[in-house]
Amino acid sequence: MRLILLGGPGAGKGTQAKILTEKEGIPQISTGDMLRSAIKAQTEMGLAAKKFMDAGQLVPDEVVIGLIRDRLGEDDAKGGFILDGFPRTTAQADALGELLEKLEMPLDAAVSIEVDDEELVSRLTGRLTCANCGAMYHKVNNPPKLAGVCDKCGSNELIVRDDDKEETIRKRLATYHDQTSPLIDYYDGKGLLKRISGIGTIDEIQQRLREAVGA
Repeated sequence: MRLILLGGPGAGKGTQAKILTEKEGIPQISTGDMLRSAIKAQTEMGLAAKKFMDAGQLVPDEVVIGLIRDRLGEDDAKGGFILDGFPRTTAQADALGELLEKLEMPLDAAVSIEVDDEELVSRLTGRLTCANCGAMYHKVNNPPKLAGVCDKCGSNELIVRDDDKEETIRKRLATYHDQTSPLIDYYDGKGLLKRISGIGTIDEIQQRLREAVGA
C-alpha cells in the first residue's frame, strides 16, 4: 500500500495515517521527521538540507526528493508507505512520480480527506495547549476534566498557540488552496484520486479511508 494523504490543515491526515500505519505495518513518512533524522545521522542529503536550513532558506525540492529516495530504500518501506506533507505542489508531484517510477514503487492512491474551511477553522481555533508540558486539548471535542487545568501536569496555563489563532489559520488555508489543493486535480487526472469525507468520528473516517484504498 503506497499512499499520499491530502487535505487542509486540521483535516485529520496525521491521525488517520498513524492508525493506518499501525494496522498495516508500514511507515508514515513525514518530511519534517525525515529531515531531522537525516541531519542527526549526518547523511549526505541531511548535511545538504542543513546548509539551507541554517541559512534560513527552504530546502530545495531536489534535496527533499533525495531524502525520500534514501528513506524508501529502508527495509520498512518495502511493503508500502504513507507520505505525509509531501508533495505540496504539482512540481513536487512530478518529481516524486519520476522517482517512484525509477524505484518501481508506483502510488496506489492519493486520498483527499475533505472538510470545509469553516469546520477546519472551528477545529483548530478550539485547540488548547498546556504551556508547561505540551499536552493538547480542544474546547469542545476534548476539554480538560477541570476547566483551565491540565489533566497531565496540573498547570493552569492552557493557551491558544499563535498558529492556532483564527487569522493564522485562515492564512494557512489560503496557502493550502493556492499551492496544494491543485494536487487534487493533478492526481484526479492520473486516475489515482480517492475522495472521502473527513466529518465524523476518527473510527468512521478510518473506515472510509480503508474502504477507499481497498485495505
